[in-house]
Amino acid sequence: MTMRIGLLGTGPWAARTHAPALAAHPGVEFAGVWGRRPEAAAELAAAFGTTAYEDEEALFESCDAIAFALPPDVQSTLALRAAALGCHLLLDKPVATTVEAASQVADFADLGGVASVVFCTLRFAEPTARWIDEQAAAGGWFLGEAHWLGSLFGPGSASAYAASPWRREKGGLWDVGPHVLSVLLPILGDVTEVTAVRGAADVHHLTLRHTSGASSTATLTLSAPPEAAEAALRLYGERGKAVLPAWDGATDAYTRAVDALLAAARTGTPHPCDAHFGARLTEILTQAEQATGAASGS
Repeated sequence: MTMRIGLLGTGPWAARTHAPALAAHPGVEFAGVWGRRPEAAAELAAAFGTTAYEDEEALFESCDAIAFALPPDVQSTLALRAAALGCHLLLDKPVATTVEAASQVADFADLGGVASVVFCTLRFAEPTARWIDEQAAAGGWFLGEAHWLGSLFGPGSASAYAASPWRREKGGLWDVGPHVLSVLLPILGDVTEVTAVRGAADVHHLTLRHTSGASSTATLTLSAPPEAAEAALRLYGERGKAVLPAWDGATDAYTRAVDALLAAARTGTPHPCDAHFGARLTEILTQAEQATGAASGS
């Protein structure tokens, strides 16, 4: 039996990743698209052979699940309504940029009895997902080092995502920070202490303590020069060093996230990367944001 999934959002992320994966998935009926710009929803729906909805409530009522490709604080508001109508949730990261909103999404998913998955790319891409599981099982790590130097807002950037107002406002901490945390937490354990300082532009330097006793550092930005752009993560421990492998693209990873939602909905077993995990990421990022504000005296 296929699951009817509707898509909220019509931007480049929706058009390049979400819609192609939903349209091609053998276990999914791509049931429709809604966007804040009706003309963009109509164009995207036509490209993938589905229906454009002008009323998001009507889309919710015709679907088993809703996929989100929206700014986080728009996503969180609509996710509450979708969950209340019994729709499973395929969320984007971050779930929201306030602790209250992210926690509400998790609570509404519980109250509605619906499954949820947060699309943290590295948790679903191959070979990174397998690597994360292997390092978590191995244990014995005492230090993690990560940096994600995106050039979205770097000199000469022509990226379609540079037009994103929420990314411009919240920067690399909130856009790429969830990716880094989604790797560190399953391997080193939950975060027990956060310190952070600001660098140039939107650079954030985080130092974290974990329940395993390990510590980690992360440097995050969307404003690196293109020549310096890189995403890397290394672990150090009893067996020496382990390096996060490279991955290629997001569409295949999104297909696996859809698989995870289907499995969680079918079995009733929550996925490790569910709305509660997404809410925890928001809590940690909020702590980091508050720490940099205190450090700068703002």
